[in-house]
Order: sequence, then structure tokens, then C-alpha cells
Amino acid sequence: MNQPRATQRYRTSKPDRDRSLIKAMREVAMREPRAGYRTVSKLLRREGWDVNLKRVHRLWKQEGLKIPAKPARKKARGSSAGSSQLLKATSVDHVWSYDFIFDQTEDGGRLKWLPILDEYSRDLMSLCVARSMTALDVIEQLDTLVIQRGVPQFIRSDNGPEFVAKAVREWISERGFETVFIAPGSPWQNAYSESFNSRFRDEFLNVELFTSVLEAKVLGEEHR
Repeated sequence: MNQPRATQRYRTSKPDRDRSLIKAMREVAMREPRAGYRTVSKLLRREGWDVNLKRVHRLWKQEGLKIPAKPARKKARGSSAGSSQLLKATSVDHVWSYDFIFDQTEDGGRLKWLPILDEYSRDLMSLCVARSMTALDVIEQLDTLVIQRGVPQFIRSDNGPEFVAKAVREWISERGFETVFIAPGSPWQNAYSESFNSRFRDEFLNVELFTSVLEAKVLGEEHR
């Protein structure tokens, strides 16, 4: 018909068909702001949507949905005998690790979180929160885990006062496992805790507003 292809195109009817799916994708993206299209695909299928990854990827790009880029990390330098690069977990309950991470309630009060991880399985075994924690609180959390899971071979931490406290070191020694401390000022040597804390803040702490310690405990356990 002598019509140029550059200006005469078929107008697809797919957007109407995809409208409800796009709405569902946006709802999932609002609930899970750090989720990419692969995670969104899995969550949609759990909700009963019969969708494949390619279709979700196409609509994801079409709607301009994306995860905010993270800044590039500087290459870490340094090593020590207690680093996760040298002492690697080879089985479940071989190496545990823990570290504090801080947030606050709506009124500005401090929240102190203590996640305890199994480095081999990446299992978040315990996640407790309080206004403050002492060495005795650390011992209480570890004692509960030892009763539930048994004794690990090592537990890795930085040199925080609650972790290097004499009471904690003596309790760990009495239970028959060893404390592994990373070098001061070398957080990359406790890589699994640092990685978890980064995602925990990004996916949970930065998207939740806590009105009380009790609410933080309930939501934290649900997240775990």
C-alpha cells in the first residue's frame, strides 16, 4: 500500500492484558523495595500468578522499575588469622558470627540489634533487640542457641566491649568452643556479619518505623 514502515505500525493490545499484572508487580515492589524482577517473579507465583520470568522482565523494564544502584565498594586490604577469608566455615555449626547494628524508635530512642548467624548455612539463628545490651545479655542469647543447636567450634566477632568481656570469654571457654576476633578496624574480616547487616538495614530497618521496643521485637522475629 506504499506506506512507510517507520510511521505505520501495528498497535498492540497487550498493555490491556498486562494491566492487572503490572498493578500486582507494583504492589510487590512497594512491599519489597530491594527486590529485583527475579524475586518479584517468585513472589507473584506464590500469590497464584501464572507468569514466567521473561514476561516479568519485559514489563519490569517497560514500567521503569529498578533497584537503586549501590555505590561501588573500595577493595579491602589486610588479613589476620581470625578473618573469614582464612578461617572459612566448612559445615553447619562450624563457625558462628555476630555483630551489633543500631537503629531507633519513632521517638528517637536507641535500638540495639544482635543478629547471630551460622556462616556455612547463612542461617539467621537469633535476632534480638533492646535499648541496650551487656555482656550478660550476649551470654543469655548464646546459651539459648547452644541449648537448641549444640556447641559450634568457633564464634567470630569484632573487638566490641560486649564480645571481649571476660565473662563472655570465660563462658565460651567453659562450653568448649573458641572465640575468633578480627583485627581492629578491619570489618571486612567479619564478612558474613557485615554483609548481613548491610542487607538487614537496606531491606528491613530502612523501611520499617518502630513505635516501641516490643513492636521492633515482633517485626524483627517475623522478618527472621
